[in-house]
Amino acid sequence: MIGCWGYPKSSAKYAKKREIATNLATVFGSAGRQNPTFVSIKNLENLIHVNVMKRTALYDRHVAMGGKIVPFAGFEMPVQFEGVNTEHETVRRALGVFDVSHMGEFWAEGPHAAELVQRLTTNDVNQLYDGKVQYTCFPNGRGGIVDDLLVYRFSPEKYLLVVNAANIDKDWAWVNSQNHHGALLTNASDATSQLAVQGPLALRAMQPLTDTPIEDMEYYTFKVLRFAGVDNVLLSTTGYTGAGGCEIYFENKDAEAIYDAVLKAGEPYGIKPIGLAARDTLRLEMGFCLYGNDIDDTTSPIEAGLGWITKFTDGNPFIDREMMAAQKANGVKRQLRGFVMEKGIPRQHYEICTGDGKKIGEVTSGTMSPMLRKGIGMGYIETAHAKLGNTVYINIREKLMPAVIEKLPFYKG
Repeated sequence: MIGCWGYPKSSAKYAKKREIATNLATVFGSAGRQNPTFVSIKNLENLIHVNVMKRTALYDRHVAMGGKIVPFAGFEMPVQFEGVNTEHETVRRALGVFDVSHMGEFWAEGPHAAELVQRLTTNDVNQLYDGKVQYTCFPNGRGGIVDDLLVYRFSPEKYLLVVNAANIDKDWAWVNSQNHHGALLTNASDATSQLAVQGPLALRAMQPLTDTPIEDMEYYTFKVLRFAGVDNVLLSTTGYTGAGGCEIYFENKDAEAIYDAVLKAGEPYGIKPIGLAARDTLRLEMGFCLYGNDIDDTTSPIEAGLGWITKFTDGNPFIDREMMAAQKANGVKRQLRGFVMEKGIPRQHYEICTGDGKKIGEVTSGTMSPMLRKGIGMGYIETAHAKLGNTVYINIREKLMPAVIEKLPFYKG
C-alpha cells in the first residue's frame, strides 16, 4: 500500500516521514495530531530542519556504549557517558576520546589562498610554516566575530580552516563572500570525521598506532601520517581542554576502525569515551572562549581578551583592523573576565553586580569546576570594575553572591 508521501507504508522512508510528521504535528493543531499525514510535504520541506538532526559516523558506537544523546549544533551528539565529573577527571589525569566530527573543515588553495586567509583572520598567517597550526578568528566587518577557528598550513598555497559546528553554514557563506582573490575553496565538513584524544597520556597511548614519531611534537603542529592502518590521517597537537593530547582527522569511512583502534590502544592507560558536557567544563577551567557564549557577532577580540591573536603587523590587512587598533589604543568599555566563587554556581546570563546591586556586566559561561570544587565563570564586566582581584557579585535568584576576578586559566595543575 502506498502512503501519502509516495513510499510503501512498510518502507523505512515512509516510517521516517511519518515520525517527522508526528513530531511536527503540534505546529498544525489538533487535525495534525489526530492525522499526522495531514502535514503536507511542503510543510515538511519548510520545517524538517527543526527535527532532522545530522549524525556523525560514530553515532551507533555512542549509542551502543551508553552515551546520552542530545541535539547539539544540528547533530545528535553524546553529551555524556559515565558522568561529567568522572569524564572530566579522566581527561585531566589520564586520557579520553571525544567525537568532534561535527566540526567544520574548509580548504583554501591556490596562489591566492594565503592572501584570502590573511584578510579573513586577525592572526598573522605570515607567521605560519608548513606543519604549523594557528588559533585565530574571523572579524565580521562591524567589530564583532563571525567565528573563532584553527588555521593549518600545508604549504604556501594550501590551508585548512577548522570552524565551529554551529557556524558551518554561516562561516562558509562569509568566506565565499570575501573571496575576491580567486582562491579555490572546498567545504569538506560532511566528508570529514575528527577525534580529540585529550589528556597527559594521550600521545604516549597513541604512539603504537603510527610509525611516525608523535610524542615529541610541539604544541600546535601537525603531521600527515599512517595511523591505525589508515593512510593520509591528519594528527595535530591541538585541543580544547588544556590537558594536552591531539586531534585526528580522517575520512568518514574510516571512523569506526580508527575509533576502535584508539580505544584499544588507550586501554592500558585508562582511556574512556568522553561527552560534550565534560568538553565544556574542561575548556572553561582553562578560560577558553566558547562561540555563542563568550564571543559572538557583537563582541570584539579586544574586549574578549583575544588581543594575542589580533596582530597589527605589517602586511596583515585583516578586516576591521583599524577599528580594533583604535580599541587597543583607546581601551574598551567592557572586558571579558574570569571569576571564582566560594559559594554558588554561576550560569549564563546571570547579572554581575556591585555590592549595592548595580548591574555592571553579565555572565557568559559558568559551572562548578570539577577540579577546583568551586564555582567558576566568565563574563563581560565594565572596565572600571574589571581589575584582577576585585570582588564583584553574581545575582543568583535575587541573592548577591561574591566572586573574585582572577587571572585565567582557573586550573593551573
